[in-house]
Amino acid sequence: MTQNTTDTTPASQGPREPRARWWRDAVIYQVYVRSFADSDGDGIGDLAGVRARLPHLAGLGVDAVWLTPFYTSPMADFGYDVADYRDVDPIFGTLEDARALVREAHGLGLRIIVDVVPNHSSDRHAWFQAALEAAPGGPERARYVFRDGRGEDGAQPPNDWESVFGGPAWTRLPDGQWYLHLFAPEQPDLNWENPEVRAEFEDVLRFWLDLGVDGFRVDVAHGMVKAAGLPDVGSAEQVGMLGRTVLPYFDQDGVHEIHRSWRRLLDSYDGERIAVAEAWAPTPERLSLYVRPDELHQAFNFHYLTVDWDARAKREVIDDSLRTSGQVGAPTTWVLSNHDVKRHVTRYGDGEVGLRRARAAALLMLALPGSAYIYQGEELGLSEVLDLPEEFLRDPQRARDPESGRDGCRVPLPWSGDEPPFGFGPGGTSWLPMPPHWAALTVERQSGDPESMLSLYRAALRIRREHPALGDGTLRWLVGPPGTLVFSREAGPDQPGAEGRRITCAVNVSDRTVRIPAYGRALLASGPIRPDGECLVLPPDTTVWYEVTDPDARNGAE
Repeated sequence: MTQNTTDTTPASQGPREPRARWWRDAVIYQVYVRSFADSDGDGIGDLAGVRARLPHLAGLGVDAVWLTPFYTSPMADFGYDVADYRDVDPIFGTLEDARALVREAHGLGLRIIVDVVPNHSSDRHAWFQAALEAAPGGPERARYVFRDGRGEDGAQPPNDWESVFGGPAWTRLPDGQWYLHLFAPEQPDLNWENPEVRAEFEDVLRFWLDLGVDGFRVDVAHGMVKAAGLPDVGSAEQVGMLGRTVLPYFDQDGVHEIHRSWRRLLDSYDGERIAVAEAWAPTPERLSLYVRPDELHQAFNFHYLTVDWDARAKREVIDDSLRTSGQVGAPTTWVLSNHDVKRHVTRYGDGEVGLRRARAAALLMLALPGSAYIYQGEELGLSEVLDLPEEFLRDPQRARDPESGRDGCRVPLPWSGDEPPFGFGPGGTSWLPMPPHWAALTVERQSGDPESMLSLYRAALRIRREHPALGDGTLRWLVGPPGTLVFSREAGPDQPGAEGRRITCAVNVSDRTVRIPAYGRALLASGPIRPDGECLVLPPDTTVWYEVTDPDARNGAE
Protein backbone atom coordinates (compact mmCIF):
# COMPACT_ATOMS: atom_id res chain seq x y z
CA MET A 1 0.00 0.00 0.00
CA THR A 2 1.45 3.38 -0.95
CA GLN A 3 1.38 6.46 1.20
CA ASN A 4 -1.60 8.16 -0.39
CA THR A 5 -4.91 6.37 -0.43
CA THR A 6 -6.67 9.56 -1.47
CA ASP A 7 -6.10 11.93 -4.39
CA THR A 8 -3.24 14.37 -3.73
CA THR A 9 -3.93 16.96 -6.41
CA PRO A 10 -4.59 20.34 -4.76
CA ALA A 11 -8.26 21.14 -5.01
CA SER A 12 -9.43 24.26 -6.77
CA GLN A 13 -10.78 26.19 -3.81
CA GLY A 14 -12.78 29.36 -3.65
CA PRO A 15 -12.70 31.63 -0.62
CA ARG A 16 -13.31 29.65 2.55
CA GLU A 17 -16.16 30.52 4.87
CA PRO A 18 -15.02 32.22 8.08
CA ARG A 19 -15.05 29.83 11.03
CA ALA A 20 -15.81 30.81 14.61
CA ARG A 21 -12.83 30.31 16.92
CA TRP A 22 -10.81 29.45 13.82
CA TRP A 23 -7.54 29.75 15.71
CA ARG A 24 -8.23 26.75 17.94
CA ASP A 25 -7.31 24.28 15.22
CA ALA A 26 -5.79 26.45 12.48
CA VAL A 27 -2.84 25.27 10.42
CA ILE A 28 -0.56 28.31 10.20
CA TYR A 29 2.27 28.53 7.67
CA GLN A 30 5.36 30.54 8.56
CA VAL A 31 6.81 32.64 5.75
CA TYR A 32 10.36 33.85 6.34
CA VAL A 33 9.85 36.76 3.96
CA ARG A 34 13.40 37.26 2.68
CA SER A 35 13.62 33.56 1.75
CA PHE A 36 10.18 32.78 0.36
CA ALA A 37 9.95 34.38 -3.10
CA ASP A 38 11.71 37.29 -4.83
CA SER A 39 9.71 39.47 -7.22
CA ASP A 40 12.28 42.05 -8.35
CA GLY A 41 15.43 40.02 -9.00
CA ASP A 42 17.62 41.34 -6.18
CA GLY A 43 17.92 37.87 -4.63
CA ILE A 44 15.91 38.80 -1.52
CA GLY A 45 12.34 37.69 -0.96
CA ASP A 46 9.71 40.40 -0.66
CA LEU A 47 6.00 41.01 -0.11
CA ALA A 48 5.18 41.00 -3.82
CA GLY A 49 6.90 37.62 -4.05
CA VAL A 50 4.76 36.28 -1.22
CA ARG A 51 1.67 37.67 -2.91
CA ALA A 52 2.52 35.92 -6.17
CA ARG A 53 2.91 32.59 -4.38
CA LEU A 54 -0.28 32.76 -2.31
CA PRO A 55 -1.96 30.16 -4.59
CA HIS A 56 0.68 27.63 -3.46
CA LEU A 57 -0.35 28.19 0.15
CA ALA A 58 -4.06 28.08 -0.62
CA GLY A 59 -3.54 24.85 -2.57
CA LEU A 60 -1.50 23.41 0.25
CA GLY A 61 -4.54 23.82 2.49
CA VAL A 62 -3.33 26.04 5.32
CA ASP A 63 -5.60 28.46 7.15
CA ALA A 64 -3.28 31.37 7.87
CA VAL A 65 0.13 32.78 6.96
CA TRP A 66 2.55 34.22 9.51
CA LEU A 67 4.98 36.76 8.02
CA THR A 68 8.32 37.47 9.69
CA PRO A 69 9.20 41.18 10.12
CA PHE A 70 9.18 43.26 6.95
CA TYR A 71 9.38 46.66 8.67
CA THR A 72 12.00 49.36 8.14
CA SER A 73 15.23 47.98 9.58
CA PRO A 74 19.02 48.15 9.18
CA MET A 75 18.87 44.32 9.26
CA ALA A 76 21.39 43.74 12.06
CA ASP A 77 19.16 40.77 12.98
CA PHE A 78 17.40 40.37 9.64
CA GLY A 79 14.42 42.53 10.53
CA TYR A 80 14.02 41.75 14.22
CA ASP A 81 15.68 45.11 14.85
CA VAL A 82 12.86 47.48 13.88
CA ALA A 83 13.53 51.14 13.08
CA ASP A 84 9.95 52.00 12.10
CA TYR A 85 7.06 49.78 13.17
CA ARG A 86 4.56 51.41 10.79
CA ASP A 87 6.36 51.12 7.46
CA VAL A 88 7.79 48.51 5.10
CA ASP A 89 11.52 48.30 4.43
CA PRO A 90 12.25 49.11 0.77
CA ILE A 91 13.92 45.72 0.23
CA PHE A 92 10.55 44.12 1.00
CA GLY A 93 8.32 46.60 -0.82
CA THR A 94 5.87 49.27 0.25
CA LEU A 95 2.84 49.72 2.49
CA GLU A 96 0.70 49.33 -0.59
CA ASP A 97 2.32 45.93 -1.17
CA ALA A 98 1.34 44.98 2.37
CA ARG A 99 -2.26 46.09 1.80
CA ALA A 100 -2.46 44.20 -1.48
CA LEU A 101 -1.04 41.06 0.15
CA VAL A 102 -3.62 41.15 2.94
CA ARG A 103 -6.42 41.82 0.47
CA GLU A 104 -5.46 38.98 -1.90
CA ALA A 105 -4.85 36.54 0.96
CA HIS A 106 -8.32 37.22 2.30
CA GLY A 107 -9.71 36.66 -1.19
CA LEU A 108 -8.20 33.17 -1.10
CA GLY A 109 -9.53 32.47 2.39
CA LEU A 110 -6.14 32.90 4.04
CA ARG A 111 -5.60 34.97 7.17
CA ILE A 112 -2.45 37.05 7.68
CA ILE A 113 -0.50 37.19 10.96
CA VAL A 114 2.43 39.59 11.25
CA ASP A 115 5.34 39.71 13.68
CA VAL A 116 5.47 42.38 16.34
CA VAL A 117 8.77 42.94 18.17
CA PRO A 118 8.04 44.65 21.51
CA ASN A 119 11.03 43.68 23.69
CA HIS A 120 13.51 45.84 21.79
CA SER A 121 13.82 48.21 18.86
CA SER A 122 16.65 48.94 16.47
CA ASP A 123 19.37 51.31 17.62
CA ARG A 124 18.39 53.29 14.51
CA HIS A 125 14.86 53.86 15.81
CA ALA A 126 14.11 57.57 16.26
CA TRP A 127 13.55 57.00 19.97
CA PHE A 128 16.98 55.49 20.54
CA GLN A 129 18.69 58.09 18.41
CA ALA A 130 17.06 60.74 20.61
CA ALA A 131 18.24 58.84 23.71
CA LEU A 132 21.82 58.91 22.45
CA GLU A 133 21.61 62.69 22.07
CA ALA A 134 19.97 63.19 25.47
CA ALA A 135 21.68 63.62 28.82
CA PRO A 136 21.53 60.84 31.43
CA GLY A 137 18.26 60.94 33.32
CA GLY A 138 16.33 62.61 30.52
CA PRO A 139 12.89 61.43 29.35
CA GLU A 140 14.33 60.19 26.07
CA ARG A 141 16.42 57.62 27.91
CA ALA A 142 13.47 56.57 30.06
CA ARG A 143 12.01 54.75 27.04
CA TYR A 144 14.90 52.27 27.24
CA VAL A 145 16.83 50.58 30.07
CA PHE A 146 19.77 52.86 30.87
CA ARG A 147 21.78 52.46 34.07
CA ASP A 148 25.00 53.67 35.64
CA GLY A 149 27.74 51.07 35.87
CA ARG A 150 29.24 49.42 38.92
CA GLY A 151 32.73 49.65 40.31
CA GLU A 152 35.19 52.49 40.14
CA ASP A 153 33.94 55.19 37.75
CA GLY A 154 31.06 52.92 36.73
CA ALA A 155 33.35 50.94 34.48
CA GLN A 156 31.63 47.59 35.12
CA PRO A 157 28.22 46.62 33.68
CA PRO A 158 25.23 47.25 35.97
CA ASN A 159 24.75 43.49 36.52
CA ASP A 160 25.87 40.10 35.23
CA TRP A 161 23.18 39.60 32.59
CA GLU A 162 24.29 37.96 29.34
CA SER A 163 23.05 38.53 25.81
CA VAL A 164 21.25 35.64 24.11
CA PHE A 165 23.70 36.20 21.27
CA GLY A 166 26.72 35.95 23.58
CA GLY A 167 28.72 38.36 25.73
CA PRO A 168 27.44 40.97 28.19
CA ALA A 169 23.90 42.28 27.80
CA TRP A 170 25.15 45.84 28.35
CA THR A 171 26.94 48.37 26.16
CA ARG A 172 28.54 51.55 27.53
CA LEU A 173 28.13 54.93 25.91
CA PRO A 174 30.83 57.64 25.80
CA ASP A 175 29.05 59.55 28.56
CA GLY A 176 29.53 56.58 30.90
CA GLN A 177 25.99 55.16 31.07
CA TRP A 178 25.14 51.64 29.97
CA TYR A 179 22.11 50.43 28.00
CA LEU A 180 20.57 46.94 28.11
CA HIS A 181 20.31 44.68 25.05
CA LEU A 182 19.30 41.09 25.67
CA PHE A 183 20.11 40.37 22.04
CA ALA A 184 22.54 42.25 19.75
CA PRO A 185 23.93 45.68 20.74
CA GLU A 186 21.90 47.04 17.82
CA GLN A 187 18.72 45.90 19.62
CA PRO A 188 18.31 48.01 22.78
CA ASP A 189 15.63 46.79 25.21
CA LEU A 190 12.60 49.01 25.67
CA ASN A 191 11.46 50.01 29.15
CA TRP A 192 7.96 48.64 29.62
CA GLU A 193 7.58 50.43 32.95
CA ASN A 194 7.26 53.61 30.88
CA PRO A 195 3.61 54.37 29.96
CA GLU A 196 4.80 55.98 26.73
CA VAL A 197 6.16 52.62 25.54
CA ARG A 198 2.88 50.87 26.31
CA ALA A 199 0.84 53.51 24.53
CA GLU A 200 3.14 53.40 21.50
CA PHE A 201 2.74 49.67 21.01
CA GLU A 202 -1.02 49.78 21.39
CA ASP A 203 -0.99 52.32 18.58
CA VAL A 204 1.28 50.08 16.48
CA LEU A 205 -1.12 47.16 16.93
CA ARG A 206 -4.05 49.33 15.92
CA PHE A 207 -2.19 50.51 12.81
CA TRP A 208 -1.82 46.97 11.47
CA LEU A 209 -5.24 45.81 12.64
CA ASP A 210 -6.77 48.75 10.79
CA LEU A 211 -4.80 47.72 7.70
CA GLY A 212 -6.55 44.36 7.94
CA VAL A 213 -4.16 41.85 9.48
CA ASP A 214 -5.71 39.00 11.46
CA GLY A 215 -3.26 38.89 14.32
CA PHE A 216 0.26 39.03 15.64
CA ARG A 217 3.06 36.69 16.51
CA VAL A 218 4.59 38.33 19.58
CA ASP A 219 8.38 38.07 19.48
CA VAL A 220 10.00 37.42 22.88
CA ALA A 221 6.59 37.52 24.57
CA HIS A 222 8.30 36.33 27.75
CA GLY A 223 10.54 39.41 27.79
CA MET A 224 9.64 43.10 28.21
CA VAL A 225 9.35 43.01 32.02
CA LYS A 226 12.52 42.79 34.10
CA ALA A 227 12.74 41.96 37.81
CA ALA A 228 12.73 44.97 40.13
CA GLY A 229 16.22 46.22 40.83
CA LEU A 230 17.71 44.24 37.92
CA PRO A 231 19.34 41.64 40.22
CA ASP A 232 22.28 39.47 39.20
CA VAL A 233 21.60 35.98 37.88
CA GLY A 234 24.68 34.67 39.66
CA SER A 235 25.72 32.37 36.83
CA ALA A 236 28.01 32.61 33.84
CA GLU A 237 26.06 29.90 31.96
CA GLN A 238 22.90 31.85 31.29
CA VAL A 239 22.40 30.76 27.69
CA GLY A 240 22.01 27.18 28.89
CA MET A 241 19.36 28.36 31.37
CA LEU A 242 17.11 29.94 28.72
CA GLY A 243 13.72 28.25 28.74
CA ARG A 244 14.74 26.06 31.67
CA THR A 245 14.25 28.44 34.58
CA VAL A 246 12.71 31.82 35.34
CA LEU A 247 15.38 34.49 34.89
CA PRO A 248 15.24 38.09 36.14
CA TYR A 249 14.87 39.22 32.54
CA PHE A 250 12.65 36.47 31.09
CA ASP A 251 9.28 34.96 32.05
CA GLN A 252 8.58 37.52 34.76
CA ASP A 253 4.98 37.54 35.97
CA GLY A 254 4.56 41.19 34.99
CA VAL A 255 4.40 40.35 31.28
CA HIS A 256 0.92 38.93 31.75
CA GLU A 257 -0.63 42.32 32.49
CA ILE A 258 0.69 43.53 29.12
CA HIS A 259 -0.81 40.54 27.34
CA ARG A 260 -4.15 41.07 29.05
CA SER A 261 -4.26 44.66 27.80
CA TRP A 262 -3.45 43.48 24.28
CA ARG A 263 -6.19 40.85 24.44
CA ARG A 264 -8.71 43.56 25.29
CA LEU A 265 -7.53 45.53 22.28
CA LEU A 266 -7.77 42.53 19.97
CA ASP A 267 -11.24 41.66 21.23
CA SER A 268 -12.41 45.19 20.35
CA TYR A 269 -11.98 44.33 16.64
CA ASP A 270 -14.27 42.08 14.65
CA GLY A 271 -13.12 38.94 12.87
CA GLU A 272 -11.48 37.18 15.83
CA ARG A 273 -8.04 38.79 15.63
CA ILE A 274 -5.44 36.78 17.56
CA ALA A 275 -2.03 36.96 19.20
CA VAL A 276 0.48 34.11 19.39
CA ALA A 277 3.20 34.13 22.04
CA GLU A 278 6.78 33.22 21.26
CA ALA A 279 7.40 32.38 24.90
CA TRP A 280 10.20 30.26 26.28
CA ALA A 281 8.96 29.05 29.66
CA PRO A 282 10.60 26.43 31.89
CA THR A 283 7.51 24.23 32.24
CA PRO A 284 4.26 23.60 30.36
CA GLU A 285 2.47 24.98 33.43
CA ARG A 286 4.20 28.35 33.13
CA LEU A 287 3.67 28.38 29.36
CA SER A 288 -0.05 27.88 29.89
CA LEU A 289 -0.19 31.18 31.82
CA TYR A 290 0.29 33.03 28.52
CA VAL A 291 -2.93 31.55 27.09
CA ARG A 292 -5.37 32.03 29.94
CA PRO A 293 -8.82 33.13 28.71
CA ASP A 294 -8.03 36.83 29.10
CA GLU A 295 -4.51 36.70 27.64
CA LEU A 296 -3.10 35.56 24.29
CA HIS A 297 -4.78 32.98 22.07
CA GLN A 298 -1.86 30.62 21.46
CA ALA A 299 1.73 30.01 22.58
CA PHE A 300 4.39 28.14 20.64
CA ASN A 301 5.00 24.71 22.10
CA PHE A 302 8.80 24.60 22.15
CA HIS A 303 8.69 21.62 24.53
CA TYR A 304 7.22 19.60 21.67
CA LEU A 305 9.60 21.01 19.06
CA THR A 306 12.69 19.99 21.03
CA VAL A 307 11.60 16.49 22.12
CA ASP A 308 13.63 13.54 20.80
CA TRP A 309 12.38 10.95 18.34
CA ASP A 310 11.33 8.63 21.13
CA ALA A 311 7.85 7.27 21.84
CA ARG A 312 7.94 7.71 25.61
CA ALA A 313 9.35 11.23 25.44
CA LYS A 314 6.81 12.31 22.84
CA ARG A 315 3.94 10.79 24.82
CA GLU A 316 5.02 12.70 27.94
CA VAL A 317 5.21 16.04 26.13
CA ILE A 318 1.87 15.49 24.40
CA ASP A 319 0.19 14.59 27.69
CA ASP A 320 1.75 17.52 29.56
CA SER A 321 0.84 19.95 26.78
CA LEU A 322 -2.77 18.83 26.55
CA ARG A 323 -3.16 18.76 30.32
CA THR A 324 -1.78 22.22 31.01
CA SER A 325 -3.44 24.00 28.08
CA GLY A 326 -6.70 22.25 28.92
CA GLN A 327 -6.57 23.59 32.46
CA VAL A 328 -6.92 27.14 31.09
CA GLY A 329 -9.26 26.23 28.24
CA ALA A 330 -6.70 26.97 25.51
CA PRO A 331 -5.78 24.96 22.42
CA THR A 332 -2.37 23.32 22.29
CA THR A 333 -0.04 24.19 19.44
CA TRP A 334 2.36 21.83 17.71
CA VAL A 335 5.45 22.79 15.75
CA LEU A 336 8.39 20.88 14.29
CA SER A 337 10.63 23.65 12.89
CA ASN A 338 10.94 27.41 12.56
CA HIS A 339 13.46 30.04 11.46
CA ASP A 340 15.45 29.77 14.71
CA VAL A 341 16.23 26.03 14.86
CA LYS A 342 17.77 23.38 12.64
CA ARG A 343 15.22 21.84 10.31
CA HIS A 344 13.72 18.69 11.75
CA VAL A 345 14.75 16.45 8.83
CA THR A 346 18.32 17.07 10.01
CA ARG A 347 17.51 16.87 13.72
CA TYR A 348 15.84 13.50 13.15
CA GLY A 349 18.95 11.99 11.60
CA ASP A 350 19.24 13.61 8.14
CA GLY A 351 19.35 11.64 4.92
CA GLU A 352 16.85 8.87 4.28
CA VAL A 353 16.25 8.26 8.00
CA GLY A 354 15.60 11.92 8.74
CA LEU A 355 13.23 12.25 5.81
CA ARG A 356 11.30 9.10 6.77
CA ARG A 357 10.93 10.34 10.33
CA ALA A 358 9.92 13.82 9.14
CA ARG A 359 7.12 12.30 7.08
CA ALA A 360 5.91 10.32 10.07
CA ALA A 361 6.23 13.36 12.36
CA ALA A 362 4.11 15.48 10.01
CA LEU A 363 1.17 13.07 10.19
CA LEU A 364 1.56 12.74 13.95
CA MET A 365 1.53 16.53 14.41
CA LEU A 366 -1.46 17.08 12.13
CA ALA A 367 -3.50 14.41 13.93
CA LEU A 368 -3.05 15.95 17.39
CA PRO A 369 -5.78 18.19 18.88
CA GLY A 370 -5.21 21.91 18.49
CA SER A 371 -3.34 24.14 16.07
CA ALA A 372 -0.28 23.26 13.97
CA TYR A 373 2.50 25.41 12.54
CA ILE A 374 4.36 24.62 9.32
CA TYR A 375 7.68 26.29 8.57
CA GLN A 376 8.22 27.10 4.92
CA GLY A 377 10.01 24.29 3.13
CA GLU A 378 9.08 21.49 5.50
CA GLU A 379 6.32 20.58 3.07
CA LEU A 380 9.16 19.95 0.58
CA GLY A 381 11.23 17.86 2.99
CA LEU A 382 14.09 20.38 3.06
CA SER A 383 16.99 19.62 5.40
CA GLU A 384 19.38 22.04 7.06
CA VAL A 385 22.04 23.41 4.69
CA LEU A 386 25.19 22.69 6.64
CA ASP A 387 27.89 23.67 4.15
CA LEU A 388 27.18 27.34 3.41
CA PRO A 389 30.34 29.26 2.50
CA GLU A 390 31.71 31.34 5.37
CA GLU A 391 31.16 34.64 3.56
CA PHE A 392 27.39 34.07 3.64
CA LEU A 393 27.15 33.37 7.38
CA ARG A 394 25.89 36.59 8.94
CA ASP A 395 23.57 35.47 11.72
CA PRO A 396 24.43 37.51 14.87
CA GLN A 397 23.74 34.44 17.02
CA ARG A 398 27.03 32.98 15.72
CA ALA A 399 28.80 35.40 18.06
CA ARG A 400 27.72 33.10 20.87
CA ASP A 401 28.76 29.91 19.12
CA PRO A 402 29.62 29.52 15.43
CA GLU A 403 27.70 26.23 15.39
CA SER A 404 24.52 27.92 16.63
CA GLY A 405 24.00 30.00 13.49
CA ARG A 406 20.54 29.93 11.96
CA ASP A 407 21.49 30.60 8.34
CA GLY A 408 21.14 26.94 7.33
CA CYS A 409 17.39 26.84 7.99
CA ARG A 410 16.82 30.16 6.19
CA VAL A 411 18.06 29.20 2.71
CA PRO A 412 15.46 30.32 0.11
CA LEU A 413 12.83 27.96 -1.24
CA PRO A 414 13.25 26.03 -4.50
CA TRP A 415 10.24 26.57 -6.75
CA SER A 416 11.09 25.28 -10.21
CA GLY A 417 13.79 24.44 -12.72
CA ASP A 418 16.97 22.36 -12.62
CA GLU A 419 19.56 24.85 -11.34
CA PRO A 420 19.85 27.29 -8.44
CA PRO A 421 18.12 29.54 -7.58
CA PHE A 422 15.26 27.28 -8.75
CA GLY A 423 12.75 29.96 -9.69
CA PHE A 424 13.20 31.90 -6.46
CA GLY A 425 13.28 35.15 -8.43
CA PRO A 426 13.95 36.59 -11.89
CA GLY A 427 17.49 37.74 -11.14
CA GLY A 428 19.25 34.39 -11.14
CA THR A 429 20.54 34.78 -7.60
CA SER A 430 19.51 34.32 -3.97
CA TRP A 431 20.84 35.96 -0.81
CA LEU A 432 21.90 32.54 0.50
CA PRO A 433 23.08 29.94 -2.03
CA MET A 434 20.89 26.90 -2.64
CA PRO A 435 22.28 23.36 -2.92
CA PRO A 436 22.20 21.92 -6.46
CA HIS A 437 20.58 18.69 -5.23
CA TRP A 438 17.44 20.66 -4.36
CA ALA A 439 16.53 20.27 -8.05
CA ALA A 440 14.72 17.10 -6.96
CA LEU A 441 12.81 18.96 -4.22
CA THR A 442 11.27 21.91 -6.06
CA VAL A 443 7.57 22.61 -5.80
CA GLU A 444 7.32 21.99 -9.53
CA ARG A 445 8.99 18.58 -9.35
CA GLN A 446 7.10 17.40 -6.27
CA SER A 447 3.71 18.54 -7.53
CA GLY A 448 3.83 15.82 -10.15
CA ASP A 449 4.87 13.06 -7.76
CA PRO A 450 2.09 11.42 -5.70
CA GLU A 451 4.70 9.95 -3.33
CA SER A 452 6.45 13.27 -2.60
CA MET A 453 6.51 15.12 0.70
CA LEU A 454 4.47 17.93 -0.86
CA SER A 455 1.77 15.48 -1.92
CA LEU A 456 1.74 14.01 1.57
CA TYR A 457 1.18 17.43 3.16
CA ARG A 458 -1.54 18.34 0.66
CA ALA A 459 -3.38 15.09 1.33
CA ALA A 460 -3.01 15.36 5.10
CA LEU A 461 -4.23 18.94 5.23
CA ARG A 462 -7.23 18.17 3.06
CA ILE A 463 -8.24 15.22 5.22
CA ARG A 464 -7.66 17.28 8.36
CA ARG A 465 -9.95 20.00 7.04
CA GLU A 466 -12.69 17.64 5.86
CA HIS A 467 -12.82 14.97 8.56
CA PRO A 468 -14.90 15.92 11.63
CA ALA A 469 -12.69 13.92 14.01
CA LEU A 470 -9.55 16.02 13.37
CA GLY A 471 -8.69 19.53 14.50
CA ASP A 472 -9.85 20.83 17.86
CA GLY A 473 -10.98 18.42 20.55
CA THR A 474 -9.50 15.61 22.61
CA LEU A 475 -7.66 12.34 22.04
CA ARG A 476 -7.85 8.92 23.63
CA TRP A 477 -4.74 6.78 23.91
CA LEU A 478 -5.00 3.20 22.69
CA VAL A 479 -2.82 0.21 23.50
CA GLY A 480 -0.05 -0.36 20.96
CA PRO A 481 3.15 -2.37 20.65
CA PRO A 482 6.26 -1.07 22.47
CA GLY A 483 7.80 1.91 20.71
CA THR A 484 4.53 3.09 19.20
CA LEU A 485 2.02 5.87 19.79
CA VAL A 486 -1.60 4.98 19.02
CA PHE A 487 -4.54 7.25 19.71
CA SER A 488 -8.09 7.84 18.58
CA ARG A 489 -9.82 11.08 17.59
CA GLU A 490 -13.61 11.22 17.57
CA ALA A 491 -16.04 13.79 16.17
CA GLY A 492 -17.69 15.82 18.90
CA PRO A 493 -21.40 16.12 19.75
CA ASP A 494 -21.49 19.63 18.26
CA GLN A 495 -21.16 18.17 14.76
CA PRO A 496 -24.61 16.88 13.75
CA GLY A 497 -24.46 13.78 11.59
CA ALA A 498 -20.82 13.14 12.40
CA GLU A 499 -21.21 11.57 15.83
CA GLY A 500 -19.19 8.42 16.21
CA ARG A 501 -16.88 9.05 13.27
CA ARG A 502 -13.37 8.23 14.43
CA ILE A 503 -9.84 8.36 13.11
CA THR A 504 -7.01 6.39 14.65
CA CYS A 505 -3.42 7.58 14.30
CA ALA A 506 -0.66 5.01 14.81
CA VAL A 507 3.03 5.95 14.81
CA ASN A 508 5.88 3.46 14.89
CA VAL A 509 8.77 5.34 16.50
CA SER A 510 10.80 2.16 17.00
CA ASP A 511 13.42 0.55 14.79
CA ARG A 512 11.42 -2.63 14.10
CA THR A 513 8.30 -3.49 12.11
CA VAL A 514 5.11 -3.89 14.17
CA ARG A 515 1.53 -5.07 13.66
CA ILE A 516 -1.38 -2.97 14.90
CA PRO A 517 -5.11 -3.81 14.95
CA ALA A 518 -6.96 -1.83 12.29
CA TYR A 519 -10.74 -2.05 12.29
CA GLY A 520 -11.23 0.29 9.41
CA ARG A 521 -10.03 1.90 6.20
CA ALA A 522 -6.56 3.40 5.80
CA LEU A 523 -6.78 7.06 4.78
CA LEU A 524 -3.14 8.07 4.58
CA ALA A 525 0.28 6.74 5.52
CA SER A 526 3.69 8.35 5.61
CA GLY A 527 5.33 5.28 4.06
CA PRO A 528 4.58 1.77 2.76
CA ILE A 529 2.12 -0.21 4.89
CA ARG A 530 0.24 -3.45 4.18
CA PRO A 531 -2.77 -5.25 5.63
CA ASP A 532 -2.38 -8.54 7.47
CA GLY A 533 -5.77 -9.92 8.42
CA GLU A 534 -7.33 -7.52 10.91
CA CYS A 535 -3.97 -5.79 11.39
CA LEU A 536 -1.76 -3.34 9.56
CA VAL A 537 1.96 -3.97 9.21
CA LEU A 538 3.73 -0.73 10.11
CA PRO A 539 7.46 -0.37 9.29
CA PRO A 540 9.83 1.71 11.48
CA ASP A 541 9.38 5.49 11.46
CA THR A 542 5.96 5.32 9.83
CA THR A 543 2.58 6.87 10.66
CA VAL A 544 -0.84 5.80 9.41
CA TRP A 545 -4.28 7.36 9.73
CA TYR A 546 -7.27 5.07 9.38
CA GLU A 547 -10.96 5.64 9.83
CA VAL A 548 -12.66 3.22 12.18
CA THR A 549 -15.64 1.75 10.36
CA ASP A 550 -16.60 -1.09 12.71
CA PRO A 551 -18.58 0.42 15.62
CA ASP A 552 -18.45 -2.89 17.47
CA ALA A 553 -14.67 -3.27 17.27
CA ARG A 554 -12.72 -3.41 20.51
CA ASN A 555 -10.90 -0.11 20.68
CA GLY A 556 -8.11 -1.14 23.01
CA ALA A 557 -8.39 2.03 25.07
CA GLU A 558 -5.94 2.41 27.92
